[in-house]
Amino acid sequence: MTTTAEHPRTPEETRERPLRDPGHRRASGAITPRQLLASLPGALRKLHPRHQARNPVVFVVWVGSVLVTVFAVTDPSAFTTAVAVWLWLTALFANLAESVAEGRGKAQADALRRTKADAVAHLADGRTAPGAELAVGDLVVVEAGQVIPGDGDVVEGIATVDESAITGESAPVVRESGGDRSAVTGGTTVLSDRIVVRITAKPGETFVDRMIALVEGARRQKTPNEIALTILLSTLTIIFLLAVVALQPFAVHSGGEQSVVVLTALLVCLIPTTIGALLSAIGIAGMDRLVQRNVLATSGRAVEAAGDVDTLLLDKTGTITWGNRRATELIPAPGAGLDALVDAARLSSLADGTPEGRSVVELCAERHGRSPEPDEHERTGEFVPFTAQTRMSGIDLDGRRVRKGAASAFTLDEPTRQVVDRISAEGGTPLAVAVDDRVLGVIRLTDVVKPGMRERFAELRAMGIRTVMVTGDNPLTARAIAVEAGVDDFLAEAKPEDKLALIKREQEGGKLVAMTGDGTNDAPALAQADVGVAMNTGTSAAKEAGNMVDLDSDPTKLIEVVGIGKQLLVTRGALTTFSLANDLAKYFAVLPAMFATVHPQLDRLNVMRLASPQSAILSAVVFNALIILVLIPLALRGVRWKPSGASALLRRNLLVYGLGGVVTPFAGIWLIDLLVRLLPGIG
Repeated sequence: MTTTAEHPRTPEETRERPLRDPGHRRASGAITPRQLLASLPGALRKLHPRHQARNPVVFVVWVGSVLVTVFAVTDPSAFTTAVAVWLWLTALFANLAESVAEGRGKAQADALRRTKADAVAHLADGRTAPGAELAVGDLVVVEAGQVIPGDGDVVEGIATVDESAITGESAPVVRESGGDRSAVTGGTTVLSDRIVVRITAKPGETFVDRMIALVEGARRQKTPNEIALTILLSTLTIIFLLAVVALQPFAVHSGGEQSVVVLTALLVCLIPTTIGALLSAIGIAGMDRLVQRNVLATSGRAVEAAGDVDTLLLDKTGTITWGNRRATELIPAPGAGLDALVDAARLSSLADGTPEGRSVVELCAERHGRSPEPDEHERTGEFVPFTAQTRMSGIDLDGRRVRKGAASAFTLDEPTRQVVDRISAEGGTPLAVAVDDRVLGVIRLTDVVKPGMRERFAELRAMGIRTVMVTGDNPLTARAIAVEAGVDDFLAEAKPEDKLALIKREQEGGKLVAMTGDGTNDAPALAQADVGVAMNTGTSAAKEAGNMVDLDSDPTKLIEVVGIGKQLLVTRGALTTFSLANDLAKYFAVLPAMFATVHPQLDRLNVMRLASPQSAILSAVVFNALIILVLIPLALRGVRWKPSGASALLRRNLLVYGLGGVVTPFAGIWLIDLLVRLLPGIG
């Protein structure tokens, strides 16, 4: 699997690119006054009853606000007016949370729209047409300096393309026909050469169009978990509604009838308004965090599934290892000298332009003092390039045949065979070097595991996620790399059908599976996986099959995707715990103050010593509104968490957000009551 379409980097340059931490965030959760003001018009528009009806909990707040407003107009009082104002603020803050979350994607959406200039398409048959009129299957010719008019696959030629408008990456990338780097995106610019592109998407359904819709939240569907939680919150709302309604006959029987305003305010305080207000914002912010890392999820369901993943399939090359194998050791065969091996290894690699071939020349130069450039005499030889048939490369010089290639392409004596087997068992790749069919020794190629991978896999293991390395290497090499990297299992000599079979076996056992891919041969497995992350450099088939696209084409990003999905679920769980505990605390804080005049014995439960029933109700309503505003940054940023098991997360949830949800209302309502009691007509 290819890992990047950028110009080739040296291993040293590649090593300078640090792995991102799963908890890394680019965007802060802090909200500036400018953001609030910018989001306020959107929040006000969301007060329309048609929009409010989509969220049952907030809709109850909206209905209560309308009802109390009617009483405030028909029978005005300071208490009724204050309650009406703060109920409307509660509904507004609930909408503000969603509006701010949606606003995070508007800047990126605007930037993407600027890439949608209607480019003129030069069709292969000589006609020209606006990009908006292209049909699927049309062939267009794009030359240096021209904008690619639509999404498609390169079917002829090779070119460098500027994709910075889409990916934010300034380095040009290579796009060519016939491989896994054939997909191009409309709105990007060809910098050199000429390509012929077959259009694969209709106008309005391009990659950029879908990305704009998703980052703006325009087509965001509720996920199954969100739907289930919404049903739970609606059920709790109905239960609290019945409980509050039942208070009226109880109060009448006790000789202390409560007003509709008081009961409405009490209902709004007791239903799970906090999580009801923040639920949509949490989901939008989770997708936004992916966008900030240049990953486009086609649905919120994919983000949630990433948080629930049980098995992670990772390609070895470019994901777990750097991918460019380097020569690290020259081992002479019995009876052959080291100098002779060095000379033969260098000569056979001078014409080898692969990273492995260059590394052999570098090793001979750095450790053994040989020149990295051929001299005049060596240039007279006939260089033999590598072919899949011969599996070797080299040079014919002075009547000698100097060759280097796969060990299986040579006849080896037993001691050399043992060296080859040992290198393979240790995770290396052995190459044999021979002169005139006499094997002089073996070159050890090492595919270096990226630093920090063992720790990352340990974190995933702590979360209960099983990691499987997928590689085309032989089982001995695969086992050695797997042990060094710390993965739980490996699949060696893997073919596309092997990946698909492995995913199906895991899913049949009730597991959720995530994987990455970029080629057409990866498409079946990407479609089968619960989380399929396709590389943007890959084919259109791969991108259509997956439910996420990584614009950076970095396979390591899959680990980040899992972390973001997990953080989304943890955030939703933490704020749900806080909200329910919060409502329970308000229940015991407010009711004693309300009924203390009718049942003096209840005054013992008024631990906050709230001034009066009106003061208690208004303080609870004010706290109920403000706590939503306070928690918006946390919903957008996500709860900080450390990779751990479900039981540890549950304990932390209950301790921090459960206990915090109980304590915070007592302290908050008490402080607000100190101020409210000073207001005329209330205290």
